[in-house]
Amino acid sequence: MSKKKSYDNLTTQLIDLAAEKKVSIAWDRLEEQSPQCGFGTMGVCCRICAMGPCQVDPYGNGPQKGVCGADANTIAARNFVRMVAAGGASHSDHGRSVAETFIEVAKGKAPGYSIQDEQKLLALAMDFDVEIGDRSINEIALEVGEKALAQWGEQHGPLVMTRRAPLKRQQLWDELGITPRGVDREVVEIMHRTHMGVDQEYKHLIAQGSRAALADGWGGSMLATELQDIMFGTPVPAVGSVNLGLLEKDDVNIIVHGHEPLLSEMIVAVSMTDEMKEYAKSKGARGINLAGICCTANEVLMRHQIPMAGNFLQQEVAILTGLVEAMVVDVQCIMQSLPEVAAGYHTEIITTSKIAKMPGAKHIEFHEDQALDSAKEIVKAACDNFQNRKAENLHLVEGSRDMVVGFSHETINYLLGGSYRASYRPLNDNIINGKIRGIGAVVGCNNPKSTHDEYHIALVKELIKNNVIVLTTGCAAGSLAKEGLLDPISGGAMAGETLREVCETVGIPPVLHMGACVDNSRILMAATAVVKEGGLGDDLSEIPAAGAAPEWMSEKAIAIGQYCVASGVYVVFGTTWPTHGAPELTDYLFDGIDKEVGGKWAFEPDPIKGAQLMIAHIDEKRRALGIDKKKERVLMDMAMRREIEGGA
Repeated sequence: MSKKKSYDNLTTQLIDLAAEKKVSIAWDRLEEQSPQCGFGTMGVCCRICAMGPCQVDPYGNGPQKGVCGADANTIAARNFVRMVAAGGASHSDHGRSVAETFIEVAKGKAPGYSIQDEQKLLALAMDFDVEIGDRSINEIALEVGEKALAQWGEQHGPLVMTRRAPLKRQQLWDELGITPRGVDREVVEIMHRTHMGVDQEYKHLIAQGSRAALADGWGGSMLATELQDIMFGTPVPAVGSVNLGLLEKDDVNIIVHGHEPLLSEMIVAVSMTDEMKEYAKSKGARGINLAGICCTANEVLMRHQIPMAGNFLQQEVAILTGLVEAMVVDVQCIMQSLPEVAAGYHTEIITTSKIAKMPGAKHIEFHEDQALDSAKEIVKAACDNFQNRKAENLHLVEGSRDMVVGFSHETINYLLGGSYRASYRPLNDNIINGKIRGIGAVVGCNNPKSTHDEYHIALVKELIKNNVIVLTTGCAAGSLAKEGLLDPISGGAMAGETLREVCETVGIPPVLHMGACVDNSRILMAATAVVKEGGLGDDLSEIPAAGAAPEWMSEKAIAIGQYCVASGVYVVFGTTWPTHGAPELTDYLFDGIDKEVGGKWAFEPDPIKGAQLMIAHIDEKRRALGIDKKKERVLMDMAMRREIEGGA
């Protein structure tokens, strides 16, 4: 693969501009950090007590135990499950914020918000055993919201949403003792177990990591997605656009960046009002152009077709266009460097979350009970800043891609089965007959250690060329969209013949955008629907499917990967792996944990080889199901029919 910093030409132009202007961005800081600490990279540096930090030599030439006696496997397992705890806490705390707002909406105390998807509310009410009867929507919503919020503090479990999983999977979790209780309890237990002198057996530590990860995937994250859909609308297929060429020279450009859609939904609403449009014109602008970066981009893209300016590694370079009046951020994946990059430009960095401030940024705290007022203050601040643009800083980049987005679990069900008989049967049938080889889920971040976007694109091209349909979320979705893979025509042209045939018949691209990284729960639900439809096994571990996070960098990615593994999925990571200094633990995660939970990890830094690992796993599952070979079609006569029907 190439050694350039970004596969994307627009990003490359702006990286070169940063060098010319001597603006330090992520790639420069990575170079300054190189070589990075090998002990930390391999997971064998421990600093959980003041006797350390301790480093265990993975090659056997130096110390093999920390001061307390912990070996490499214990140290790496502690580090690994602490990543699960942090990643799971991040996604689940996002879900908690949504649940709290949902309750205020039901009480009528959050102006600007409303219940958009009543049908989904009623379905969730049934999950929580909430009586429907002749109660009002708000009464039902209030009880659902209160019961959902209680899941974070549940002490004994099981979490309600885990009962959506296939029965065989639920029974396995119960047998292994990893059925999750409350999200908060599982995260706290990880922190307790990894304190000095508590849990010191690596398999036991990983089991609790699985339990906490499942509390995120089948708890906090899944509830975040469900409640957001109810409040903001369940996504349906729509055309959107992506890349930095969408920033407009004559408009006030506002970028929303982060992960929680509570604020961005209000900024969308406010920016579209006549009042704000006229206000922008009074400042000399043609109008307001709203765009997103990172997972907030995916949220507003799915529901409102607001363009996606870029993914994680494009947040700094977006400022270098000189076109951004305000970058409005909330939580997660936001670089502290943004105010420094913006120092030579007019761009205002605005933090909005009560839990996240940043030196050098303007703080306008967002309150859900005054959501429209908060959004209006932010949009006005951006409009006021339009007049501060510097002509010498303007650097227009041209180019964007169209894409089809909005493939929720419900939408896929409808597209495959139709209005009256929504069903996953056509998908299952086409997997069984081999037209679709299997399912690949490609998700996750960007990492400057690998060429920006390249691993995602190369891996997915290899998958769809081999007739594997791909589900994608998060920053991975942005990477793939920029290459045209989320477009039915250009993406279809890159797909294998039989996958292309199915996609053209249904009218979908070979890569389906399912939302933000918190929406990986949609992928769990889609996989569960495949199992429940029948013909492809009784558990998630039996279907021909595999997942990947090719350019991961966040602890959230480890939490996502672990809940997928614990759900029975084969997961391939690229770029780097955090336990290589502990060979026994690594062997267990790569080839051992699957004997218990049915899923396992793999690491492969080459994207083509990574795709081939996924395809080999899919083929193995096809063989186990007995669908690896085409069967001749048998025309049944009356005698054969009578034999099947028991001689009737």
